[in-house]
Amino acid sequence: MVLVVVLCVVAVVVLVLAGLFVFGLRRRLIQRSGGTFDCSLRWDVSGPGTEGASGKGWGYGIARYNGDRVEWFRVFSYAPRPRRILERAAIEVTGRRAPEGEEELALLSDAIVLACTHRGARLELAMSEDALTGFLAWLEAAPPGQRVNVA
Repeated sequence: MVLVVVLCVVAVVVLVLAGLFVFGLRRRLIQRSGGTFDCSLRWDVSGPGTEGASGKGWGYGIARYNGDRVEWFRVFSYAPRPRRILERAAIEVTGRRAPEGEEELALLSDAIVLACTHRGARLELAMSEDALTGFLAWLEAAPPGQRVNVA
């Protein structure tokens, strides 16, 4: 009986450690190609500010530049593919603001919220000031002839 309990405890510990290892390995593989930054995302926002937001709450993730698009991966996921793909030509920045109310608790301490539209869908990205500078520079560095709207 004691042996069964010990084996069950060992199996649970091994599974937890394997899960943590896979999380770390996935993040390392995402970051391996470079051009990544921490970025929270809130999709399908109905209006300015947090009041009346019909979208889901903030999702914490990692964004990666990949040519003319940004791939966004959830941090707490085992999925090898990005959850969202934002194409440079389809992103329109409509404003920026500081986190308000409960957002201050949900986002990283130095985050700036960037309101955008992507193919008609409203979304918000929250990132550090350094990541924001790089993101806006990436948007402005679009090839000639592409429409770029950066607020």
